[in-house]
Amino acid sequence: MEDQNIIGKVIPLTNLVKYQEKSVVSRQVIAQKTGTVTIFAFDQGEGLSEHTAPFDALVQVLEGEVEISIAGEPHIVKDGEMIIMPANKPHALKALSQFKMMLVMIRP
Repeated sequence: MEDQNIIGKVIPLTNLVKYQEKSVVSRQVIAQKTGTVTIFAFDQGEGLSEHTAPFDALVQVLEGEVEISIAGEPHIVKDGEMIIMPANKPHALKALSQFKMMLVMIRP
């Protein structure tokens, strides 16, 4: 279910989540059977351990810098940049600075 508080409103994406010390904060803004859109805020040094997903996932960095490893290959992604993490490939994230991202997952 979509976040009803933001539908039909113009909102800066970076305002949807706030940094918390030593934490990863998330807010799902769209949740449907066909896919999800989630906004994340990572404190510096925080991350997500290696995992896989059964479908492609698009990460758009909104501010800051993150290292995203896909199948063991590291990629530095900065604000304004994006990367697609392919389905069934192991991936992990580590915040090189405080950073915010939008994660879009579309199910086949």
